[in-house]
Amino acid sequence: MKLLAVLVLVLVVETQAQWHQYPGQAIGGAKDMWRDYQDMREANWKNSDKYFHARGNYDAASRGPGGRWAAEVISNAREAVQGWGDSGKGKEDSEADQEANRWGRNGGDPNKYRPKGLPEKY
Repeated sequence: MKLLAVLVLVLVVETQAQWHQYPGQAIGGAKDMWRDYQDMREANWKNSDKYFHARGNYDAASRGPGGRWAAEVISNAREAVQGWGDSGKGKEDSEADQEANRWGRNGGDPNKYRPKGLPEKY
């Protein structure tokens, strides 16, 4: 019984000891999302949208729980805002974007969505 109590205490203390990393992870994740958005704009490559969605979420989530949270909030906000206007893309495209977001955020290889011919720089 004492061993179990010690094990639980160690797990709780370790989890609580890392709380201070969350804000830095979130900020870093937001920066990753912004960088990948800028890369998408710069590349201006046909059919690359899903790749950059997956890559941004992957990069941000790779930072830890704070980065994963930032990626989810930013992705959901982007899709919500896109739905307000008349982007001409529709519900199906938004759902496909969210699928790519989840794929990257859950550790899936963004190259699944990489279009042929996209420069290696990206």
